[in-house]
Amino acid sequence: MGETLPRAAGGALQHSDTVSRLVQTLRVKMVLLGSSGVGKSSLASRFGRDEFRSTSPTVGCAYLTQVVHLNDVTLRFEIWDTAGQEKYHSVTPLYYRGAHVALLVYDITQRETFLRAQVWLRELEKQYIPGSTVIWLVGNKGDLAHDRKVSAQEGQSLASNGGLYFTETSALSGDQVNELLQSVAHRVYECIGAQQGGLTEWQETPTVDLCHRDKFSPVASCCKFGP
Repeated sequence: MGETLPRAAGGALQHSDTVSRLVQTLRVKMVLLGSSGVGKSSLASRFGRDEFRSTSPTVGCAYLTQVVHLNDVTLRFEIWDTAGQEKYHSVTPLYYRGAHVALLVYDITQRETFLRAQVWLRELEKQYIPGSTVIWLVGNKGDLAHDRKVSAQEGQSLASNGGLYFTETSALSGDQVNELLQSVAHRVYECIGAQQGGLTEWQETPTVDLCHRDKFSPVASCCKFGP
């Protein structure tokens, strides 16, 4: 199911692990791009809660966070899950501008989504400065490999030719999802974190608890996952 992502040297700690020393926390903006129905929201749910959630099409954009602890730094991912419907195409650049990481997601059982991912890649190339964004091509729904319409070799070839990283995942089973996030964390820190003007430090600010209201209030439903 595509290349297997190795655990990087030194390893990465999950957000539930205990960190015995204070480390710097850096902000990482990550955006998920791709056609409607390829599983972007399900991947985001796996990142945030390590669970599979069957979701309706995203309207506009959804936002969640996840924290990954590396050996000497903590990365706080701010994950933007964009809508894949064509009618939202014109506003999507508002969400991915300034992203440190972009995941181009397609469904391995739907060739048109693979072609669409290439359109997103061309759009991204108009917006980012080479070296400022880590771009990862993700073939999702690996659990449906028996209905595959896009081979892993095609995905790897597109990634290699475009200077991208590549893997295949299954948001349903969770296969390769945690490995993907850890590999992205190491890569973005290595490629961008040390640059001048690269990743910035995250500072916690006081928040207002909008959930502590009448349960029927329209603002009583919070959509933030993770820390």
